[in-house]
Amino acid sequence: MQLESLTPEQRQALKDIRLAVFDVDGILTDGRLNFLADGREVKSFHTLDGLGIKMLQRSGIETAIITGRRSPQVEQRAEALGITYLRQGREDKLTALRELWDQSGHQASDTAYIGDDLPDLSAILHSAFGACVPNGHPLVRKEADWCSQASGGKGAAREFCELILAAQGKLEALYQEYRGC
Repeated sequence: MQLESLTPEQRQALKDIRLAVFDVDGILTDGRLNFLADGREVKSFHTLDGLGIKMLQRSGIETAIITGRRSPQVEQRAEALGITYLRQGREDKLTALRELWDQSGHQASDTAYIGDDLPDLSAILHSAFGACVPNGHPLVRKEADWCSQASGGKGAAREFCELILAAQGKLEALYQEYRGC
């Protein structure tokens, strides 16, 4: 689960997380932009990531999306997953995150953020725990607290979710529920 690779400070930060924030393109999707002939955009989401988000929510952790693009598919996915906060069309990720903190009562010290590119960097650096993906921008990978093994759109968000749950001692109990125990 990669907890052992984290510093004691990083493990403690994960224990205090009450809000998990996700970028979309490059995190919840593989980052490719696909368009139909009529100009409509098509996005693909991984079910592994969706279940990870649901597991966070079942454990009392709120979820949010902050994305630079606007997409009806993102709105549909957020609604289907029960994501509490959705901010679309926001390249100013840190400003959007601060607005979210003001609205929700959350703060930097209880927030984990996962992103992959330069617009995510300030939000990653100002959250208690900042994460990225292996195919993210090199500077983002360097500055993040942790990097998933899976690429964006291919289970990276699930790893992020399970890392938080493992640090909080909640992951095994969730696994037991799926075993029917």
